[in-house]
Amino acid sequence: MFRKTYLEADLDALKYNIAEIKDKYSGYKYYFGVVKANAYGAGIYAAGAMIKAGINYLAVSSLEEALAVREYYRDIPVLVMEPICFEGLDVAAENGITVTVDSREYFDKMLGSGIKIRFHIKVDCGMHRFGLTDKEDVKYIADNANDAVFFEGIFTQLSSGSGERYKRQLAAFCDSTSLIDLKKVDIVHIDRSLTLEQHKKPDFANGVRLGIVMYGFAKTPPALSFKRRLLNRLTGKKPESPSGLSLKNVLSFYTEVLEVKTVEPGESVGYGGMFNSKDKNYIAVMPYGFADFSLIGKTCVYIGGKRRDIVVNYMDVTSAVVDTGVRPGDKVEIFGENISVREASRQAGVNVYKLITSVTNRVPRVYKENGETAEVKY
Repeated sequence: MFRKTYLEADLDALKYNIAEIKDKYSGYKYYFGVVKANAYGAGIYAAGAMIKAGINYLAVSSLEEALAVREYYRDIPVLVMEPICFEGLDVAAENGITVTVDSREYFDKMLGSGIKIRFHIKVDCGMHRFGLTDKEDVKYIADNANDAVFFEGIFTQLSSGSGERYKRQLAAFCDSTSLIDLKKVDIVHIDRSLTLEQHKKPDFANGVRLGIVMYGFAKTPPALSFKRRLLNRLTGKKPESPSGLSLKNVLSFYTEVLEVKTVEPGESVGYGGMFNSKDKNYIAVMPYGFADFSLIGKTCVYIGGKRRDIVVNYMDVTSAVVDTGVRPGDKVEIFGENISVREASRQAGVNVYKLITSVTNRVPRVYKENGETAEVKY
């Protein structure tokens, strides 16, 4: 690494979180690690730690992502959760990739293709995105699958995990699958990270999809969130979810100070005077910009034990106001231990998902595991 800007993934923390989740929710046979969007920004290399921790199926959103997984991991099953174009079906089959079926017409084409492949049926329970709603279509596909076009599993995407909406979604899934015997389906996966904690596991489900929760983000009750944040900040205690999950932060984003510029009163910084200095200021120049972190904004970074206000963002460089104690080479935390991902996401006005996946692939990923580090570029 020549430019000291990198996203760090603590794989030991990742494994700890998965072990904590599996211990708390031990009633599943299949634990899917959702590694779409370059493993939520962490990078596909992180899937190796997931597998070590007991993840036994990976899930992605596209065939391209599935093929990226296959570059590292040849044996673990991989599910593409969104329908792929029919022209890519043979590529999926050649690479042992499981596909999603959400229409009778697509299934009929698969049957007539002569391609040997595994598939999962997706049911639409109210997201109105992908999935079947007609119970007759679900039965038709389940009944006409065979050893070549093999029906391995069925799933849905819940938009909510609690309250009346959840009950309606679960009822819709049960209705759509009422003409088949779910006990005879190898894999039935309903829940995802932020619905897992909110209700009892349905008796017919034997799989769960883990995404953002693996990186340390559990569901917290809205009524307690401010109180919990304040308490956590005062005591350093890790937040707990309603179910009692205590998770560790996995992702941190760092850079360094390249130069420190002195700006006199009345001088400006950046194109067209982005920042006008009323007093004498010291400006730290850091080698990252919106080409590295698309949700960058005029918030703050952590340098030398203090939060420093960002004043200018460029494509490749960011500048912050510092003091005379800051020197070139000082480490800069964009988010991590001192500025949490949740706090950074609030500053940016987005959710955690958007924040961590906005770190672009020109930023190297550095992995910490068992006292060793490995750098991977994507």
